[in-house]
Amino acid sequence: MADRINMPAGVPPPVATSEPSPSLTSLVAGIVDDLQRLIRQELMLAKTEVQQEWEKTKTAAASMATGVALLGLGAVLLCFMFVYLLYTYVTAVPLWGWFGIVGGALALGGGLLVAAGRAAATQVHVVPPQTAETLKENVQWMKNQT
Repeated sequence: MADRINMPAGVPPPVATSEPSPSLTSLVAGIVDDLQRLIRQELMLAKTEVQQEWEKTKTAAASMATGVALLGLGAVLLCFMFVYLLYTYVTAVPLWGWFGIVGGALALGGGLLVAAGRAAATQVHVVPPQTAETLKENVQWMKNQT
């Protein structure tokens, strides 16, 4: 009766339950289930992050491959230009001039594409950062549980 007097208004008195407290086996089983669920979620996160990084890698590789192809074509055309230049030894040669203009433009475009691909490649993370962070948190949590 003295306990009811000291209780704040509106709070019902505690009810005695006849349910037994959980056994050690059920607590361990609950922890194992939680750990299994956590591991499954971590694997799904890792899979998703690896897929995202793979897409970034494909985009960067395609850009770089296109840039290398354009650089190669530009180099071939510049070589033709140089050959015609040496062959003619004259200053007013429209044929090699055109080869030079087109080859230079292709080499410039290829160089820009390679630079863009290289910049995109820096965004690729070998180790998925979010997965690594959550794994560190999980290890810390498990250490705190023991």
